[in-house]
Amino acid sequence: MKSLLSIRRLLLIFACFASTTVWAVELNVFAAASLTDALKEIGVAYQQQSGDKIAFNFGASSLLARQIEEGAPADIFFSADEAKMDGLAAKGLISEPTRKSRLSNSLVIVTSVDSDLKITSPADLAGNKVRRIALADPKAVPAGVYSKAFLEKEKLWPQVESKIVPVDNVRAALAAVESGNIEVGMVFKTDAAISKKVKIAFEVPPDTGSKISYPMAVTKNAKQVESAKKFVEYLNSDDAAKVFEKYGFIVLK
Repeated sequence: MKSLLSIRRLLLIFACFASTTVWAVELNVFAAASLTDALKEIGVAYQQQSGDKIAFNFGASSLLARQIEEGAPADIFFSADEAKMDGLAAKGLISEPTRKSRLSNSLVIVTSVDSDLKITSPADLAGNKVRRIALADPKAVPAGVYSKAFLEKEKLWPQVESKIVPVDNVRAALAAVESGNIEVGMVFKTDAAISKKVKIAFEVPPDTGSKISYPMAVTKNAKQVESAKKFVEYLNSDDAAKVFEKYGFIVLK
């Protein structure tokens, strides 16, 4: 009987150890919301290969940059625009040699999948049929900043500004249109591609809109510097490029 109890105890202890993954290190990656799906897939593959745990903090690049400025424990920053990375670089908060502009994207105008609204050109946003336009905060969030710059270039911003509903990030803009609460939104093409609840009404030609660039870098105060560099190297790899392309990103060479 004692022997049987001992065996059960050993099996219980073994089960506890077996269910606990021991990671080599844990990396904190602060990344733009539009990168969520691609980076989650890349992170899983890298964890299996390296034994390191990748912990993501997704959000608006402007919010993430501010968190890093305030001392948040980020090992890597992956921004949706160069301006937010430039801001951190000016304050000495990134490792310049590790900085790399990795991806590009394009903007699209979306409506809910069951909407009858026809958008044949950006000028339609100024028409009476469009009452509200969901946009990531055009004062700070990259997707919104890019969208405003495009609308200004098209001389449409004064006509649509009163219709803009600013939200926290590009995924929030997408969700607003998905819900049917707002009839039109401007988001990245990659965000529209992952949704079954919206359709692309108009795609902004990449050479017409602002140049979209996603830089990444190891932060100056990274706790796991060497491991962070290795993950950035992996993000630069062909394997990672295939995943980015699968989600619709333009991989920069």
